[in-house]
Amino acid sequence: MSTAIKASHSPYYAKAKRFILNLSCRDRRGIVAGVSSAINLGAGNISESAQFGDTRSGLFFMRVAFDVPIDASFEELRALMRPVTEEFEMTWTLHDAARRSQLILMVSRFDHCLQDLLFRWKIGVLPVDIAAVVSNHEDARATVEGHGLPFHHWPVTPDTKEQAEKKLLSLVKEVGADLVVLARYMQVLSDALSRELFGRAINIHHSFLPAFKGAKPYHQAFERGVKLIGATAHYVTADLDEGPIIAQATEHATHADGPNDLVVIGRDIEARVLARAVALHVERRVFLNGSRTVVFDR
Repeated sequence: MSTAIKASHSPYYAKAKRFILNLSCRDRRGIVAGVSSAINLGAGNISESAQFGDTRSGLFFMRVAFDVPIDASFEELRALMRPVTEEFEMTWTLHDAARRSQLILMVSRFDHCLQDLLFRWKIGVLPVDIAAVVSNHEDARATVEGHGLPFHHWPVTPDTKEQAEKKLLSLVKEVGADLVVLARYMQVLSDALSRELFGRAINIHHSFLPAFKGAKPYHQAFERGVKLIGATAHYVTADLDEGPIIAQATEHATHADGPNDLVVIGRDIEARVLARAVALHVERRVFLNGSRTVVFDR
C-alpha cells in the first residue's frame, strides 16, 4: 500500500516541484475524483486541470498540472498514481515540468520558421533545448552555428535518402530527442521513418489544409482568387500532409494581393503556427485521438 507524502504547513509551498499528468482511458464515472485523490495523497496542489470526454470514441482525456513539496520524489508520485491508473486502465505519463524537451530542427532553404523558433528559444519563451539542426542544404549553417548549435548537412538524393534517414534516427537516439520539427524541411520522409517518429515529429504545411497541395501553393491560391490563406501544423504520418492537426491559422487576402504578397503573409502565418504547435506539444497539451487530436490550449 502506498504511503502518502507529508505536506508542508502551507498549501502553497515556498519551494515546490511541478509535474504534469496526462492520461486517457475509457470514459466512466469517478476518473476525476480518483486522480484528484491520488494527487492529494502526494500532497499535491492542482494548479491547472482540463478534461474532455469524446462521445464518438468513448475515450476520456485529462491533463493536470500540480505542485508538490520539493522533497517529493518522482518514484513516490508514480507509486501513488498507480492504483487509480490501474483501476481505470489508463494510458498515462507523469512529466517533471522542470525537464526541458530536447528538439531536433530540420530545414531546407526557406528558413523563416527556423529563424522564428531560434528567436523564441533564445529569449526564453520557448522553454526547450535545441540539440541540433539538420538540413539538406548549407544555407542555414551560419545562422545555426551563430547560435552555438550543432549543424548537420546531409544532402538528400534518391541514392542517399535512406542513409540520411538512418543518420537522423541515430541522432534522435544519441541526443534523446523528444521531438523532431520539420521547419520547412522540403523532403518527404519515408513511410518507415514516419512510423518510427509518429507522435514525435511535427510538420508545417504551407496552406490551410486540405487545399493547394504541391508546388507553389500561394501562386495556386492567387490564380483561384482566394480571400483567405493559412497554414497547418500537424504530426507527420506516412500519409503525406494528412497527419493529426495540432494548430492552424488564417489571414485575409484581397484582390490587390499578388503572389509575392501572399508569400510574405503566408510565411508569417507558417512561423506562428509552427511555433504554437511546438509549444503545445512540449507543454504536454496535445493528445492523439485516432486521426484527430485533443488540444488543451492555454
